[in-house]
Amino acid sequence: MSFAGKGWGSGLLGVVIFSGSLPATRVAVAGFSPLFLTCARAVIAALLGGVFLALLRQRAPARRDLLPLAIVALGVVVGFPLLTALALLHITAARSIVFIGLLPLATAIFGVLRGGERPKPAFWLFSLLGSATVAGFALFHSDGGSLAGDGLMVAAVVLCGLGYAEGATLSRRLGGWQVISWALLLSLPAMALLALIELPASWDGIDAAAWLGLGYVSVFSMLVGFVFWYRGLALGGIAGVGQLQLLQPFFGLLLAGLLLHEPIAWSMVAATGVVVLSVAGAKRFA
Repeated sequence: MSFAGKGWGSGLLGVVIFSGSLPATRVAVAGFSPLFLTCARAVIAALLGGVFLALLRQRAPARRDLLPLAIVALGVVVGFPLLTALALLHITAARSIVFIGLLPLATAIFGVLRGGERPKPAFWLFSLLGSATVAGFALFHSDGGSLAGDGLMVAAVVLCGLGYAEGATLSRRLGGWQVISWALLLSLPAMALLALIELPASWDGIDAAAWLGLGYVSVFSMLVGFVFWYRGLALGGIAGVGQLQLLQPFFGLLLAGLLLHEPIAWSMVAATGVVVLSVAGAKRFA
């Protein structure tokens, strides 16, 4: 299999792992506050990443890598989880998908600006079609917006797209799992302090499902998923592989239907079909 093919396969696996974040978060917030959940998952993932770096005797990043790692940490470890958690205090989860649908486009733009990629013009048409499909589907199924919530989601998408592109570029030198592990360690002091401040007043009312949800978003969403995701972006191309994110909301809703018994609308199936065609077109012209 070519490097590009391996990149798309790895990226798809990363997206599938990330898709479990939505059901897991819905379960976890029944026992934990959104802010504590954001910080705790980063702390747990950072400790695991630090253990792997130590056991495998990975060299510390070069001085030139510190700023890119800080950008990764700002975008995907701190910025996106925290801003989306705050946004969900003002808007519904369904409406947040309107903005998540713009994330592949943001990733592609930063892939051009930071990764030096040059997709063909037709790529942008398929990327816009896919983003518009996801955003339109989510908007049709969402409630009214909020200026504060929408603004926070826009900021979250911009930071996340930047973090994805920066991490993919850096992983070509350091490796995918090393990038996210070092970025997590950089953010550890701030996230640990916030986690201590936001500790639950009582642990008695937190059931096993909430703990399992916290475990999933900590180990898989915050660490394991990024191992495959950054590898996929590095091998297959930031702009192209980034379009796989368009499938994430639908994978998440499918898992929510299977695990949480939430209804799956026919419109979701139709929108997924359009998105699959858009991703296939973007892959051809990336």
